[in-house]
Amino acid sequence: MGTSPRDIPCKPDKPSISKKKRVRPAERFPAWLRKPLPLNTVFQKTQGSINKKGLATVCEEALCPNRTSCWSRKTATYLALGSVCTRKCGFCNIDYSTTPPPLDLEEPKKISNSVKELNLRHVVITMVSRDDLEDGGASMLAKIVETVRQDSPQVSIEVLSSDFQGSVPALHHLLKTELDIFNHNVETVERLSPLVRHKATYGRSLKMLEVAAKFDSSLWIKSGIMVGLGETEPEVRQTLRHLAEVGVKIVTIGQYLQPNRLKIPVKEYVTPETYDYYRSYGESLGLFVYAGPFVRSSYNADAVFDLLNK
Repeated sequence: MGTSPRDIPCKPDKPSISKKKRVRPAERFPAWLRKPLPLNTVFQKTQGSINKKGLATVCEEALCPNRTSCWSRKTATYLALGSVCTRKCGFCNIDYSTTPPPLDLEEPKKISNSVKELNLRHVVITMVSRDDLEDGGASMLAKIVETVRQDSPQVSIEVLSSDFQGSVPALHHLLKTELDIFNHNVETVERLSPLVRHKATYGRSLKMLEVAAKFDSSLWIKSGIMVGLGETEPEVRQTLRHLAEVGVKIVTIGQYLQPNRLKIPVKEYVTPETYDYYRSYGESLGLFVYAGPFVRSSYNADAVFDLLNK
């Protein structure tokens, strides 16, 4: 569990990095938040497969900074249950409505066909929150997983779900499918959760992660947080402890970037040394921590899965 991704070396643990230089948002995009954007034929093929099937991706809807690099590697995170969310979180760019359009009953097959066309080895399927549905969309998400599994049995499947408003039966329905990784993000530290998230709560997210961990001991349980929202180092350490205590094994930590002027502003650009510190601390708790400025829940998810299953 202590192995780190090769491209982000782990440094020895240390008490704190609070005295190191901290970069405030006035210093726009420091060097570690700049990288070239690869555009090639693989990118175009991935984009074409997604667009022609009328699918949504969190890569586009959430304005992910890694879209071009991921699509150039033939990886994408499918956004299921439409592209309109019933929650209006302070960090998220996805469209909001209390009455989103009806579900597309062809979506499971559309996503499955795209997975086959792109010849993916690892697929990530996330979802908008659908609080308008009785089960929060769990049955549709389960159907998508089952269809992908049937059509592409060699593919490893990772699901990043909502909290289904705390419904354990809805979560169990999803977990009965053949998942490889169950992911649900706490998003931020406990103190900031009411500001950052809409309807979801820190405690309820921990509970759903714990339920998933107890449901199937062979299932990888994953969660993630954003940094740069005003959290403190002790709060991040506390969050990592809480996640480890409920059975989470994989944690992602990445820089929050304000998607538009109406969303929560960035409070700090977190330094690479800070990510190293959080990674080292998390590994001391038995967690696999993937941390860095560009890290997102599904970024390099295939490579992380490969490392875990060596």
